[in-house]
Amino acid sequence: MNRIKQEVNDFIHRSMDSHVRIAVTGLSRAGKTAFITSLVNQLLHTSTHSQLPLLAAARDKRIIGAKREPQTNMMVPRFAYDEAMAQLHGETPAWPQPTRDVSEIRLAVKYKPTKKTKKLLGSHSTLHLDIIDYPGEWLLDLPLLDMDFSQWCESQFSALKGQRAELAKAWLEQLDTLDLSAEADEKQLQTLSETYTEYLHACKDAGLHWVQPGRFVLPGELAGAPVLQFFPCRFDSEKKPQSNSNLALLKARYQEYQQKVVKAFYKHHFSTFDRQIVLVDCLQPLNAGHDSFHDMRAALEQIMHSFRYGRSGILSRLFSPKIDKILFAATKADHVTPDQHTNLVSLLQQMVHPAWQTASFEHIDMSCMSMASIQATKPGYIAHDGQSQPALQGTTLDEQAMTVFPGEVPKKLPQAVYWQQNGFEFTAFRPLQSERDDPLPHIRIDKALEYLIGDKLK
Repeated sequence: MNRIKQEVNDFIHRSMDSHVRIAVTGLSRAGKTAFITSLVNQLLHTSTHSQLPLLAAARDKRIIGAKREPQTNMMVPRFAYDEAMAQLHGETPAWPQPTRDVSEIRLAVKYKPTKKTKKLLGSHSTLHLDIIDYPGEWLLDLPLLDMDFSQWCESQFSALKGQRAELAKAWLEQLDTLDLSAEADEKQLQTLSETYTEYLHACKDAGLHWVQPGRFVLPGELAGAPVLQFFPCRFDSEKKPQSNSNLALLKARYQEYQQKVVKAFYKHHFSTFDRQIVLVDCLQPLNAGHDSFHDMRAALEQIMHSFRYGRSGILSRLFSPKIDKILFAATKADHVTPDQHTNLVSLLQQMVHPAWQTASFEHIDMSCMSMASIQATKPGYIAHDGQSQPALQGTTLDEQAMTVFPGEVPKKLPQAVYWQQNGFEFTAFRPLQSERDDPLPHIRIDKALEYLIGDKLK
């Protein structure tokens, strides 16, 4: 009864444009946990601090306050906000532990409306804000819905070039020992799937981001389940596999993965999102090299194909919510000097250009920006050859105080010669120390909030 009541309330809030579901995604180490922690923290402090000048409702003193609410979906894990804040406010500040599964947190933001229709209902309104965190790697699986097992195998083997071919050697050697027509040997299939998963992890460790199936590297609650125990193989797709053979079982598990994992994620989560922010770490791939950088771009393009574009008019908002705004954010902007922020945004725009064209055609509002969810450095200057040069001051993860100029960020997609001549030196810093009663230091979280919910706070 309580759940039905809550669903009715959500329906009413959606019809009054007072409920929005914002999805946060990005590939591993893009900073999803830090972003959500900071976003929640900033909104919770709006009644006592003025640290969001780029959020119009906050700048105009129209936000009365915000509070956390119990989430309505009791089947989704709670986003670990309190645990993240405890790590950030520890004796030695530390980055929050990354999430490995879908998680959710809900806020109620009370504000003074400016729209006449809302003013008629009272002197204040409330925006119910659901923030959903999910791994970007899971979006890499949505194209599997359009591929049968044979097509997927072909796509995986066609990708085994260069560095991937080297990393896959151990798995390929084991694969040669498998008799696909023999009676199914679950133990052998488990061993081979584990070796294949190790190959996928090796790809990610090497800075290669396009991995399928995405759940293999971030399994969540499915860790160890047979549905994650399959892998690509070479076979004659024209011949029907013998029942109870290794090949038949691999095909069955792939189909189960399509239906029970990929399609279920789309149905229960992805198709319910109203707005999307995609966090992109452009700096680590710049640091890793040409292959890593362009592999990440390919992964981003694959992710963008997965979005269900469409304007959220009142009827579609009520019965079939669709993403109507997408924000691409280059994270860790505090790891480059402020004069490089414009270049960072330009580079991000180049990386998502194909998706931008698609979104424009579908009349979707789309934007790019750079930000630092939780600031880790302070900008400054150092003397170099008798001249003043921008620099960053911070403390590294191994507690070394450091002043660095990491290098220039290219405005456009770099060619291989960039890494031969210049390159980029990425240094990982720990978060800046902050007081428990103060909002977390950030760069442009307020700009992200204005884009994502500014129109809802009018």
